[in-house]
Formats: sequence, C-alpha cells, structure tokens
Amino acid sequence: MNILVVGSGGREHALAWKLAQSPKAGTIYVAPGNAGTAIDAQNVDIAVDDIAALIEFAQANSVELTVVGPEVPLVAGIVDAFKAKGLRIFGPSGPAAELEGSKAFCKQILQDAGIPTAAFATFDNPDEAIDYLDQQPEYEPIVVKADGLAAGKGVYVCKNRKEAIQAVEEIGRDKIFGEAGDRIIIEECLNGQEASVLAITDGNVIIPLQPAQDHKPALDGDKGPNTGGMGAYCPAPLVDEQMMNWIVEKVLVPTVHQMKRAGCPFSGVLYAGLMITPGGPKVLEYNVRFGDPEAQPLLMRLQSDLLEILVAAADCKLEEIEPLKWDPRPAVCVVMASEGYPGSYEKGHFITGLEEADQLEDVKVFHAGTSVTSGGQVANSGGRVLGVTGLGDTIPGAKLAAYTAVKLIRWRGAWCRKDISDKAIE
Repeated sequence: MNILVVGSGGREHALAWKLAQSPKAGTIYVAPGNAGTAIDAQNVDIAVDDIAALIEFAQANSVELTVVGPEVPLVAGIVDAFKAKGLRIFGPSGPAAELEGSKAFCKQILQDAGIPTAAFATFDNPDEAIDYLDQQPEYEPIVVKADGLAAGKGVYVCKNRKEAIQAVEEIGRDKIFGEAGDRIIIEECLNGQEASVLAITDGNVIIPLQPAQDHKPALDGDKGPNTGGMGAYCPAPLVDEQMMNWIVEKVLVPTVHQMKRAGCPFSGVLYAGLMITPGGPKVLEYNVRFGDPEAQPLLMRLQSDLLEILVAAADCKLEEIEPLKWDPRPAVCVVMASEGYPGSYEKGHFITGLEEADQLEDVKVFHAGTSVTSGGQVANSGGRVLGVTGLGDTIPGAKLAAYTAVKLIRWRGAWCRKDISDKAIE
C-alpha cells in the first residue's frame, strides 16, 4: 500500500518511520519532507497547502492512504477535497478541524458538552477586550489568545492586567499573527501541570493513546517565551490509570458526541491539551492531529501496526482493531533548536554527528527543520531542528539515552532545554 504523509516536521518523520514498519506498507512519500524523511521515505516537493497538487500526486502514484501531519491543511479542508475524489485520507473534515482552527469554536463545544475548562470571554475587536480587562483585578494572572492558527505561539500567559492589555494590542491591533487575531479569547489562568492525551477516533470508536507531557516554554524551569514544544516524554506519570479513565469518560467521549450534535462529526486524532489542576483535569485546548513533539515518544513506544490503525479509522472500522500494544519502557524526546528560536534565527549551518547519534541503541533522531544542501550535507532550515528521542527502562534512563545522543550532534548555535522529563522524575 503506497502512503502519502503530508508535512515536513518531526511529527511527519516519526509518522513515516513508524508507517514504514508495517508489512503492508509500500512506497512512503512525504510532501514536502525534510532531510530525515529523505532517508526513511521518499520526499515529494509539494507544499502542505497545495491541495490540488497533492491530490494529483496521490492519484498518479496509486496512493491508498494519505496521512496529514499539520493543522493548516486540515483546517483548509484537505480531507474533504481528497474524499470528493474517492481518495482514502486520515484526518478530520474542514468543519471538524475548526476544533483547533478556532479557539472560540472549541470553547463553545466544551461549554455545550459540559466539559471542564477555564472560564472565558470572546471579543471581535481589541477595544471590547481592553474594556473587559479594565474590569478585572489588577493582580490576577490572565490568559490572552488569538482565536485562529498561530503555529502554537498565539497564547499569552499574563501576570497582570498591563501585560494582558499589551497582548491584546499585539494580537488585535498589531496583527502579529495575521487573521488569526481577528478574534481574541480571554481566559482565567489555570494552575497545575499540563498533560497531553491523544486518541484516535473514527467518530464512533475512541482508542486512547498513552498520556504524554510537552514542554512549551523555551527555557529550563518552564521560563521564557512559548514555543511549538521543546521536548516531550511518554508516558506521563501525572496521568494515572484512574485519571486516564476519567479523561476518556468526561472529556473525549462527550467531545465526540457534541461534535456530532454540532453537525461536524470528528474522525482523526483528537488531542486534548489538559491542565491538571487541584480540582481535576480541565481542557486548555484541542488539537486535531498528532502533537509535535509528542508524536515522537508516542510512536517510538507504539508496537501495534500504525498503518492498520489509521486505515481502520479512515474506513470507520476501528471496532476491528485489537487493543494497542506498547513498549513498557518510557521514551523522552529532546528538541534541538536554532539559535534565536522562537524568534528570528539563521539557517544553513551544517549539522554533524547525526549518524553517530542514530547508531546509539534505543535512540532515533527525528528531523524537523532540516534540509540537504547541494553538496549533500544536512543543514538547519527551521527553528525546531531535531527531535532526539531515546528509550530507557526508566524515565531517567530514557532521558540519559536522549541527551547522550544530543551531545554528539553539533551545528553553529544549536541549543536545547536540559530538563526535559524532570517533572516526571521529581
């Protein structure tokens, strides 16, 4: 079975790598891919948002399953377009993808389904948002969000009203996230640790994956600006079996039912970003695809055939899938980034040590922002460059495996957080 993976990040490299392990896998194409997918699959020079070209390629190359990595083409309706041509594709429809595409839509679904979430207010212009903030206590922390897609960066956790007003100005007036800031969400600030619970669903059956924990802030100790994610580990001890069962029953199942009632049934990856508060889990947001970097440790541990699972989900036959099998060992993924990320950064620096790192036992280096130069060398081409992932008998063991590999890899300005998974160890 020929497979097309749409995307170019670490998540897509992990998906292509895992799908290739299926005995049913034929040629695996990745569009547009990166230097790592060029090794584990076959890259195709088509942008993720060129839906017409992707359809044409799938038809011409007998692609029997397309797997969409990033959120942008999902929100743009790639699944609807492929299905209209009779092509099998894994992911939610355009209307269902609004669960991630619009934070206001997501909050409304949560509210209508009675799912625990932060109190919120929605505003169509910055003046109304600032008037609302003027009525809030000066000392209360508050969260300000751009409604639309902002590559994981449209969320401001503000210590006081002054910072919140500045966030509104940047989102709503300065438009630093473009049209994503046409609507602004203001929420109460929840306290606790974050956890990621992903599930695969065909709209009827829900198969939860093991819980993971991402690290959004750029610097050690969860300091600095938010990023797309600086590392992750799986499983997350914070979410025990009892809490996981509660999340499935009180969060995932009601969401799938509410999406049906709203006229946009959900099929694909349902990814709940949760805050584990003193009062229990609350949903911060939903994503509608595999997380990046959560996909890397998740797929490193998954022992079941991913291709079988995704085909069954696309065909609405998840009830036929056997219970998932997992490597009992935890996995830790450390993101190596370009100097300056999440701000501006230089590209084109040659990367050394990749082969040596990949040869370590129980380690896989997933590429994200990499490209191959005309001279055949691998160079950094993005902010988040690599997701170095290790397995270990314990979380400290997995951390050691990942960071042992990190130490072998070099390019000018390379950096990473040094404390990925320490929360679990503590």
